[in-house]
Amino acid sequence: QVHLVESGGGSVQAGGSLRLSCAASGFTNCMAWFRQSPGQEREGVAAISLGGRTYYGDSVKGRFTISKDNIKNTLYLQMNSLKPEDTAMYYCAVTYGGCVPISPGSYNYWGQGTQVTVSS
Repeated sequence: QVHLVESGGGSVQAGGSLRLSCAASGFTNCMAWFRQSPGQEREGVAAISLGGRTYYGDSVKGRFTISKDNIKNTLYLQMNSLKPEDTAMYYCAVTYGGCVPISPGSYNYWGQGTQVTVSS
């Protein structure tokens, strides 16, 4: 069983930065960030393998960085150059399968989410 708790969300102006954290308990293989806006499907943002290989969705490449502290078993998402369209609930997730595709159906455990709001 894996328990995930996200933190770090908040409100920021366009162009600003935020760093999300996800504290995990239990064994984690591939970890990822997803986001979901009202009325939209949940979207894969980024993923990182147990060995540290990273994957990104096209909409965040060059702006977001996923990383992991294996000692603390904590996942991070550094978000820079934020845009209003990045506004969403952000979720941390874990899969025991492969990291890609970063698809919600491939991930087994989920956190409760943290809200990110970017104003123009």
